Order: sequence, then structure tokens, then C-alpha cells
Amino acid sequence: MGKLSTIARILLGLIFVVFGFNGFFHFLPMPSMSGRALDFFSGLSATGYFFPFLFGVQVVGGALLLTGAFVSLGVVILAPVVANIVLFHIFIDHTGLPMALVVGLLELYLAFFAKPYSDKIRQLF
Repeated sequence: MGKLSTIARILLGLIFVVFGFNGFFHFLPMPSMSGRALDFFSGLSATGYFFPFLFGVQVVGGALLLTGAFVSLGVVILAPVVANIVLFHIFIDHTGLPMALVVGLLELYLAFFAKPYSDKIRQLF
């Protein structure tokens, strides 16, 4: 396993563990929202279950990446979360787009180019 794969795995894992725990404990400030972004988050919040579920998925997926155990499973678990983060910043709120693209590229790298994880994920297709 190369150094780039390890760096990408740990960086993506840290991002999701930190932001997942932030969803539960609120130690980082939330940026102010308005317009469509506020409508989007208000709708998700109104469900009552979505954000705790999302933050739990982020923590579990990030922990799998950080520990190095079941990395391919962590990448697969986080794929829909990453897709929604990227699409949200492309279509609704452009302010976080650079970070969203970094997260998306790390996910794509781990899923399709980083050995040995990519070999296992390609078997799904």
C-alpha cells in the first residue's frame, strides 16, 4: 500500500470523523445559511431522524477509514454522503465547493485508484 493511499485514507477518515462528531457535539460553528440552503437543511431537520443518522454514518465510515479495517466498506458507506455533499455545493451553495471537490476526489481515488481498496470496490461493478 502506497503512501498516497494511506494519506488519502487518513485525511478522508479524519474529515468524516470530525464533522460527524461535530454534528452530535457542535464544537465547530455552523456557517449561516439562507435561501435554498436553509430550505434544504430545514426540510432534512424536520424529519427528526435524518441528521443523527447522517452523522452516525459519517462517524462509522470515517472510523473504518482511520482504523484501516474494512476500508472498502467505509468507502462504499461514505459514497452517497460524498455525492450529496458535492452536488449540494454545485447546485445549492457554492461557498464550500473547493472543500467538497477535495472530499470527492479523495473518495474517487480511494474507490477506483488506490490499491488494494479499488480492487475490492471494482468487484461490486
